[in-house]
Amino acid sequence: MNDALEVVKPIGWLVLALGLGALLVATLTQWRELAVLGAACLALVVLALPFLLGRTSVSVDLRLQPERVAAGESVAAGVVVVNRASSRLVPTTLEVPVGSAVHRYGISSLAPGAVHEESFTIRTERRGVIAVGPAMTRRGDPVGIFSRDVVWTPVREVLVRPHLVPMESLGAGLLRDLEGVSTDAVSQSDLAFHALREYVPGDDLRHIHWRSSAKVMASTGESALLVRQYLDTRRSHATIVVDDRLASWADPEDFETAMAVAASIAVRAVLDEFDVSFVCGSHASTGSDGHLALDAVCRADFGDRGLVDSGRQASVLAPDTSLVFLVGGSESAFTDMLRSAAAFPPEVRRFGIVVDPAGTSRVTETGGLPVLHLAAKEDLGGLLRWSVR
Repeated sequence: MNDALEVVKPIGWLVLALGLGALLVATLTQWRELAVLGAACLALVVLALPFLLGRTSVSVDLRLQPERVAAGESVAAGVVVVNRASSRLVPTTLEVPVGSAVHRYGISSLAPGAVHEESFTIRTERRGVIAVGPAMTRRGDPVGIFSRDVVWTPVREVLVRPHLVPMESLGAGLLRDLEGVSTDAVSQSDLAFHALREYVPGDDLRHIHWRSSAKVMASTGESALLVRQYLDTRRSHATIVVDDRLASWADPEDFETAMAVAASIAVRAVLDEFDVSFVCGSHASTGSDGHLALDAVCRADFGDRGLVDSGRQASVLAPDTSLVFLVGGSESAFTDMLRSAAAFPPEVRRFGIVVDPAGTSRVTETGGLPVLHLAAKEDLGGLLRWSVR
C-alpha cells in the first residue's frame, strides 16, 4: 500500500484534491464551470495512469575515475544502462544525484541487450566528500502526477583531499631511532636486549641463552638455565590530533588550512613507513594504510569534542605512538593543548601547531611543548626543521 502511495507525487495529490473538491462544490452550488474543471482534473489523473504500465528491467553501472582527488581536480564519471528485459525498454528518465545537484538523462527505447551510456565530469573545489548516486530510473507522465522510481546503484563517494605541503622526512631529527624508541616496559620478545634471568616454567625455550647457561652450570655445578629478557620498543607511529570546535578557529578557512597540514604530515609519515593515526572529533583512523588517514581528513568537520577529549581518544587509539602533532586554531586554549599532550607517555615526542594567518610564522616552547605558529601552511616544513635544531 505504501509503495502504491509513493507512486503519486505531490502534484498528483494536488490535481486529485482539486478535481474532487471542484466536483463537490459544483454539486452543491450547481456551478457548471467548476464541474468542468473538476472533471478535467480527474481525466488528467486517468490519462496519466498508462504511463506506469510495464516494467523497467535494466542494469546500471555507475563509474567514477578516480574516487580520490585533490581539491581542484576533476573526476570522470559515467553511467552505463543495459536493457535486461526480453522486450524493448519503454523510454524513461535516469537521474544521478551529484552532491546537491541532480543529473538527468533521457533514455530512449532500447532493444533487449542494448546499451546506453552517459558521461559527465565532477569538478571539485574544496576538501570534503561528494556523494554520487544513487542512480535511479523514473517512469511517469509528462505532467509529473505519477512516477515509479527504482534505485539501481548504491551511493558512491568522491573523496576530495586538501592540497599537500612538501615536507622533509619525519625521521630527520624528530626521532632518534626509526626502528623504535626504547621504553622501560619489560617484554619477553622484542628487539632491544636488556638482561638475563633464570628460567621459569612457561618461558619460551627459544629465548634460552645456552652459552651463559653452560657457564653457570660449569662454575656452580648446579643445573640452571638463563633466558634473555628484553625491553619493549615503541614503533615509529605518528599521531595527528586536530581541534574540531568551531570557536577555536577565527575563520573556517583556518580549519581548512589545518586539514591541509594534517594531510601533509600523514602523507610524509606514510612515505617514512610510519603507522599513522588521525583524530578530529568523531572522525578517527589508525593503521599503516595512508588512505585511512587521508579519508578521515576528507570527512572531518566541526564538532564539540575539542583537543582534550580528542587527545585522550588518540592515546587509546594509538598506544604505541612515538610522535604526536596537536593542531589548533588561534582561539584554541593553550591549556587544552597542554592537557591533550599530557595524555601521552613522557617518551612520546610532542609538537603543537597553531594555525594563525594573522600572526607570523615562528616556533615557541612553553611548558616543555614546542609550538609551531603557522601564518601559512607552506611554512610547515621550515618550522619543523627549525624546531629540532
